[in-house]
Amino acid sequence: MAKQSKRYLKAADGLDATKVYPLDEAVKMVKARSSAKFDETVEIAVNLGVDPRHADQMVRGVVSLPNGTGRSLRVAVFAKGPKAEEAKKAGADIVGADDLAEQVQKGEINFDRCIATPDMMGVVGRLGKVLGPRGLMPNPKVGTVTMDVTNAIKDAKGGAVEFRVEKAGIVQAGVGKASFADQALVENIKSFVDGVIKARPSGAKGTYVKRVSLSSTMGPGLSVALNTVSDGPVM
Repeated sequence: MAKQSKRYLKAADGLDATKVYPLDEAVKMVKARSSAKFDETVEIAVNLGVDPRHADQMVRGVVSLPNGTGRSLRVAVFAKGPKAEEAKKAGADIVGADDLAEQVQKGEINFDRCIATPDMMGVVGRLGKVLGPRGLMPNPKVGTVTMDVTNAIKDAKGGAVEFRVEKAGIVQAGVGKASFADQALVENIKSFVDGVIKARPSGAKGTYVKRVSLSSTMGPGLSVALNTVSDGPVM
């Protein structure tokens, strides 16, 4: 077992690993234990009752956090002609077509989010082995394959968070920064959980949301009471 740092041990001091905390209290505790020299990200992990090895139990989607993520994302757009010009005007950091594909093939991936117009998917599709493992492959289900590049760029830079269930049935994401106000984090967390609930696949049986935990980048995790993470029912 890896040895824990003194900072981590100090942050974990006084925490009860068996306790489940109401969301408001969990947010306060995560922020109070964020002691790194940088503005730590507040991260959420949602354990789901699904087996993503089955296609009808795959969970994937996108959520626009009401208070943003606190991150400045670099957005690349695969487009040409008028749509390329539209992307540039909308604030895309990188815009291209075959030339951008060549850069990606060489491993020059200087962006955090990738958007493509439908007519460019013939080019982008060949990049699946490069972009897929990094979670950057454009997908119409999460709004990153679209003709409305202006709104897609706006969403990406304004707080849209993509999520996809991992092999162990866990969805993870950053939902803000430790410097955010408590209420801003609470609102972001509830929006994210609601998005995961709405993405419940047809093959999910029994309990869908099994456990929710919060942590900061360098801090310990806290279990959060399920009846406090959403204004609606948690299935």
